[in-house]
Amino acid sequence: MGEQGKYVWTTKMTSKGQIVIPKQAREVFGLNEGDTLILLGDVERGIAIAKYDDYLKFAEAIFKAKDGGEND
Repeated sequence: MGEQGKYVWTTKMTSKGQIVIPKQAREVFGLNEGDTLILLGDVERGIAIAKYDDYLKFAEAIFKAKDGGEND
């Protein structure tokens, strides 16, 4: 299937706006029941889904780098 580490999955949205994240996608990205996800949207590029905890760690690293690591 194409480039290593690149995937394509399909899912359908219910009338309540819910989607099911395919099992393989959950396994690849370590998503588990109860995880909080963040949706990032760009009108031209679409929607991205990320684990909130991973995104928070990324944001904290940016702030630490900006402060020169002073908040360790």
